[in-house]
Amino acid sequence: MNYINQFLFGIYPYIALAIFLLGSLIRFDREQYTWRSESTQVLHRGQLRLGSILFHIGIIGLLGGHAVGLLTPVWVWDTLGVTHGAKQLFAMAAGGVMGTLCLVGILLLLARRLGNERLRAATTFKDKIVLLWILGTLLLGLSSIFVSAGHLDGHMMVLLMTWAQHIVTFRGDAAGFILDAPLVFKLHLFMGMSLFVIFPFTRLVHIWSGFGAVTYLGRAFQLVRPR
Repeated sequence: MNYINQFLFGIYPYIALAIFLLGSLIRFDREQYTWRSESTQVLHRGQLRLGSILFHIGIIGLLGGHAVGLLTPVWVWDTLGVTHGAKQLFAMAAGGVMGTLCLVGILLLLARRLGNERLRAATTFKDKIVLLWILGTLLLGLSSIFVSAGHLDGHMMVLLMTWAQHIVTFRGDAAGFILDAPLVFKLHLFMGMSLFVIFPFTRLVHIWSGFGAVTYLGRAFQLVRPR
């Protein structure tokens, strides 16, 4: 069992990250015409606007919260006087709000896509995998809130933070910190890491373009002169 834990949470994160980065680079280099979100608005609007807004607000909040919560060193919170229990309560509350927004959004998008004949015909296998995988990851994350409510001392949260920080700093002992973590946390971590694996092969690559769009605000004006 320790070998499986070591592979999944000590080695697999680097495999997922390598596929995520190299796969995205290769796809951008070789298949730029497929680098898009593949919008289906022209086929059927339905609940697209509401579902998309709720989903994107929720998932951006979750990604940002995970990044800050997991990667901020413990000593920073201690220096600020934030106890581990208080941080856990805040993470549970913020994660619950953002997770609920994301869940409502993705359910609206799924209902729209699967409830319309034209959209069902245009939905590829990869589209279904992405939506269902995100839904599964999200449900596991929301379920972990109830598990966390059973121990509000912040100990498990600190172990998860230590695991994440040891992974990004390439320390080989990361997997040991979550050896005894509840199953729901481990499943959530595995599903989340696997999203990086499927990322380069799906429409999720349009997220990279979203980062690039920020630089658009700083571009010089385009001059258009009449003949």
